[in-house]
Amino acid sequence: MKKNITYILIAVFILFIAAILVFRSEEKHLHFSKHHKEISNSTEWQNTKAAIEGLQAKLRANPYDEKAKLNLALAYIQQSRITGEHAHYDKISLELISEVLKKDENNFDAVCAKATVLLSQHHFSEALAEGNRAVKLNPYAPFGYGILTDANVELGNYEEAVQAADKMNSIRPDLRSYSRISYLREIFGDNTGALDAMKQAVQSGIPGLEQTEWCRVYYGKLFEQTGDLIHAEEQYITALNNRPDYAYALAGLGGVEKAKSNFRKAIEYFNKAKIVLEDYSFSEELAELYNLTNEKNKSLKELDHAVELLGAHSDHEAEEIHGHYADRELALLYLKRGETELAMEHALEEYNRRPNNMDVNQTLAWVLCQRNEIREANTFINVALKTGSKNPVLLYQAGIIKVGNGNRNEGIALMKQALDINPFLDVQLKQQGIKYFVLK
Repeated sequence: MKKNITYILIAVFILFIAAILVFRSEEKHLHFSKHHKEISNSTEWQNTKAAIEGLQAKLRANPYDEKAKLNLALAYIQQSRITGEHAHYDKISLELISEVLKKDENNFDAVCAKATVLLSQHHFSEALAEGNRAVKLNPYAPFGYGILTDANVELGNYEEAVQAADKMNSIRPDLRSYSRISYLREIFGDNTGALDAMKQAVQSGIPGLEQTEWCRVYYGKLFEQTGDLIHAEEQYITALNNRPDYAYALAGLGGVEKAKSNFRKAIEYFNKAKIVLEDYSFSEELAELYNLTNEKNKSLKELDHAVELLGAHSDHEAEEIHGHYADRELALLYLKRGETELAMEHALEEYNRRPNNMDVNQTLAWVLCQRNEIREANTFINVALKTGSKNPVLLYQAGIIKVGNGNRNEGIALMKQALDINPFLDVQLKQQGIKYFVLK
């Protein structure tokens, strides 16, 4: 599981109901791709289907029941997380929320729901505006501050994000606030504090719920990122015990096997994850693994599939309700395909939307580095380093860029620091830096 924003959004409504609008078919809304057999047969989904029948009857009796419409939207927000069908459910959710807001533009829950979908779609500036609306409507509700935290993080307004997260935690310390605190500590280079806060998030959640197991998997990723494969694996296994066939836990185990250079076993885990849920990051990981096993055709096929999943060839913005921005993710995928012009185009598109975000600056710097535009890369990598993050991939890439700019001692120190944090750093990345010094 890549650390992308889709998947840093922990602001979720814990709901187990779903419904459909009275004039729409059940088939259209209860959407599953061909890969969702395990989800559709789950007890959770069967309970959701049972709830639908009751809500259908309620909506037939009163098609103008705004509360039912909003509950429907909230359910679809949760379904998008469970199934990975964000494009399908996000669009329907926004349609329903818009109907509610037309009747009552100051409906706090509807404003929060709209902001949540906007965050999922990576429309962060719009989400920030809705978050500010939510806080004005109800300054005592923690959820609005969660929206402000997420939006400010993604826009690179880190101090504002800290203030919002602290306010949220002061109102209600729970899974949602602890997980945000964890991520902010990680951004500011406090990996130990990030682990502690995510542990609190997991402990405050209900085992088996998607939100809890998502946090548990991220807890495992923090261990993995700091080279502690044993504890990372423990978290992924626990997540699978609590929530069988959980795709992100399967992918987590794949990441552990990849770090151990057990590439065939890693491929098996990522393919299992793909059967349950189609996430572009699974195909991206498989592409890297097939490259490591010298299966170039399979690698390219997975990269093509990852690009397709991100909707690179569809014009979402031409739709009545806008779609998902994924330029940062696409930039990295095109870079791996060797299409540096497309990579640059998407990296700049993302940068123009949020020039202060550290991940965006890191992406642009790395694309420039791979294009041998090393001086330009240095400018953007400095912005990416501004928070003091101890992310080993960031540090290692920064080291390569610094050496390329003639700062050999600084660059080698950064690469060594990265390997001290995580000696299991990606093989292909290490190969780019190994020529600069002899690894012990």
